[in-house]
Amino acid sequence: MKSLRKPFRSAEKGALKAAGVALASSFLIAGCFDGSSSSDSGSSVNEKLFPADGKFEATIRRTTNGVPHVKADDLASAAFGAGYAQTQDNVCLLAEAIVKARSERAKYFGPGPNDINIINDFSYKAQKILSGAEEEYPNLSAETRAMIEGFTAGYNKYVNETPPGDLPGECRDQPWVKEITPVDLFAHYRIVGQYASGALFATGAVFVAVPDGESPLPTPVANITGTKGQKQESDLKRMVANARIGASSQTDFQDIGLGSNAWGIGGDMSEQGKGALLANPHFPYTGHRRLYQVQLTVPGYLNTNGAGLLGTAIPLINFNENLAWSHTVTTSRRFTLYELTLKDGDNFTYIKDGVEKPITSETYQIEVNTGGPTPLVLEKTFYFSEYGPMLAADAVTGGALPAWGASGTAYTYRDANASTEKLLDTWLQMSRASNLDEFQAVFENCGTTFWTNTTYADDQGNAYYIDSSSVPNLSGAALAVVDFKRAVNAGYNQLFNNGLTLLDGSKSRDDWVEGECSGLVPFEQRPQMVRTDWVQNSNDSYWSTNPDQFLTGFSPLFGSEETPLNPRTRIGISMLQNPMDAGFADRAPAGQDGKFGAIDLIEVIYNNRTWYTDMFLEELRSRCTAIGATPVNLSAGGTRTVDTACDVLQSWDGVYNTDSVGAHVFRVFIANYREDFGTDLTVPFDAADPVATPSTPSAANAGTADDTMLIALADGLEALDSVNIAYDSPLGDVQYYQPTGGVPPGGTPITLGNPFPWHGGDGSIDGAFNAIGVVTSPVAEDTVFPRIAPNTISNTAGLSDQSGEGWQMARGTSWHFGLEFTEQGPVAYGLTSYSQSSDSDSTHFNDQSLRYSEEDYRQFWFDEADIEANLLANGEITITN
Repeated sequence: MKSLRKPFRSAEKGALKAAGVALASSFLIAGCFDGSSSSDSGSSVNEKLFPADGKFEATIRRTTNGVPHVKADDLASAAFGAGYAQTQDNVCLLAEAIVKARSERAKYFGPGPNDINIINDFSYKAQKILSGAEEEYPNLSAETRAMIEGFTAGYNKYVNETPPGDLPGECRDQPWVKEITPVDLFAHYRIVGQYASGALFATGAVFVAVPDGESPLPTPVANITGTKGQKQESDLKRMVANARIGASSQTDFQDIGLGSNAWGIGGDMSEQGKGALLANPHFPYTGHRRLYQVQLTVPGYLNTNGAGLLGTAIPLINFNENLAWSHTVTTSRRFTLYELTLKDGDNFTYIKDGVEKPITSETYQIEVNTGGPTPLVLEKTFYFSEYGPMLAADAVTGGALPAWGASGTAYTYRDANASTEKLLDTWLQMSRASNLDEFQAVFENCGTTFWTNTTYADDQGNAYYIDSSSVPNLSGAALAVVDFKRAVNAGYNQLFNNGLTLLDGSKSRDDWVEGECSGLVPFEQRPQMVRTDWVQNSNDSYWSTNPDQFLTGFSPLFGSEETPLNPRTRIGISMLQNPMDAGFADRAPAGQDGKFGAIDLIEVIYNNRTWYTDMFLEELRSRCTAIGATPVNLSAGGTRTVDTACDVLQSWDGVYNTDSVGAHVFRVFIANYREDFGTDLTVPFDAADPVATPSTPSAANAGTADDTMLIALADGLEALDSVNIAYDSPLGDVQYYQPTGGVPPGGTPITLGNPFPWHGGDGSIDGAFNAIGVVTSPVAEDTVFPRIAPNTISNTAGLSDQSGEGWQMARGTSWHFGLEFTEQGPVAYGLTSYSQSSDSDSTHFNDQSLRYSEEDYRQFWFDEADIEANLLANGEITITN
């Protein structure tokens, strides 16, 4: 078993580099396209990338639950088919994503709640989402242009041939559903790339970044006088206040609201002696981060089946004939803050290495729909250092850092994902790789997955993990200063723990080391591991990828080492370490033979075990028996009995299936008890045993009215009683998925079809591996589409405050599967929990939601014979442009 660490396999590095060069040359072949392509028209056409005659043609075959399998003679035509199919299923979401990328939300939808559309539009201008796409587009590889141009043409074909009145309710007859350009789509990718970096500052931190004492107000291009002018000025001042609130709303800059589980199983632990993979992304059920499954086939060039975020022209979590991988959001950092030392008396000049440097400015305009015939045009100036946009650090940190100029300093940031030139190239190369060396060569050649880890398995029995995200490459001297400041300055350390890496902009020492990967950490210095038993990640640090072989000694910008694990990681590793132990479930993780196959892996997700149940249920039952009908003290004062709920817990099956009776009672208990872990658990965290520790509730007052565990249960029962949730309800009666929306931005959302009982539990509160959760946002993720959202009760994992409503789940296990490699090729089983389409009139709007509710996973068809055998009626079309 091999651990890939610094220095990385020095004896093999030359050979790998040579392999990487060969691999890159096979992928990055120059080509052109006579049409919308920006390729040089004088070059010869590479017919694997573009059609020689300039006409896209693709065959789309839909199999079980509407999954499209797109086949074409060239890459651009395959992307053309993928774009068409995805637009058929999700046209409104795609159209709104382009409006966002073009900074035109306010133009079409007005200022938005708390002026967020105006704040976003201006912020994306300053972050150069569209203008940067325009600048970078000519530099893209021929492969990336083929995919973008093909997908764009597919989108446009569907939009042009579909009457506006026939579009789904969210965008029916809307003027913003129209043709797009390849640059528009590429601009959307720049937003996707910055989900874990620049997007965190687009809610106000960039918008209000001006020197102390200066006004951040935008200016109307045509001034209005009198009463209307006074109201307009009042509205603009309110807008700035909202922007400051938005800037302060993000407190943890490593938490982007996404999670996942991924296991790579090596030959030693797989049924077939080859590799196997568990892929379990926990993504939103609404908005642009929905995952969409598609198979792309270009004979002799590409054959990959997987799912990507909406708008991506190639799937991102994939498998091909020889290998498979999944992604999990990393603990790494994708940006750094810089403290600039200002020149005395000059807020627009800073000093670096004794040399004066200018803070530059750019002025932008946006249109705002105010309901009249003529839009309001606003103008605003933004400021930039050599690193990137300036920030209102005082707003971002709640005053922990001073306002621009208040203490002779100013703040800015550099974003590792400001450029997305490699986004599609990386995933194309991964999809075309046929073995581990070729797969690794993608990252040796500076490929990046932006904000995710990669967990991999192949048909040779390799299991591989790498933090493949975009991490700034700091010098040893700069890292030493960061470590020193963390040790001696509690405030600095708190900022660091909140995900803000503050560097000294007055010294070039803290600049990123450009090196071979343009400022990112190179391949050989990344945490990574190859094993033949297993690797895993559930959004914890790389260091515990496999506790038999800890990974240590890496840049702190990749994450922490020797720190407590989240409960999903703990239950996941426990199942890998004990594959024959079923726990409270009805079958062991690896079945009866201790080896994992595809069905075992999908059922690992569906066994609905939770770490906190394994840790605490038997102890809680024991204390329930001891207390009986004696009242328990409530933390807020008063007393109550818990015996009725205890009776339910005594007979609960210990898992979170829809027919489990008692899971929700345990949920409200653990939601309260987890607040006491720091004071009540008696065995502290031990880095040598990170799965089993911390543990062991205190025996003090056990089984009495002052028992910490019983008090937590009593407090939780108060919440259930307040909304009339019966203790003996099956989980599926109080936990459900209910699609809502159905109206354009600004409309009043409605329920869309019936709710579905939903299995699984909250990943952090229940400690569930099959992690799902409540979302309280009034709009679909990343969009301005209204949705019906619950108001929730604290310390309940999102229990609605309305009588009888329970838990309305809207994120978590999304597209997921278990896969194994066999002598006949890859075999996979899984589902897309919210289905392929966001159009409520589509056959494929909720067909897989029903299947998820019933734990009825499907096989993923890959081979030609299987595709042909499982075609839906009228499920094959050929399209051309």
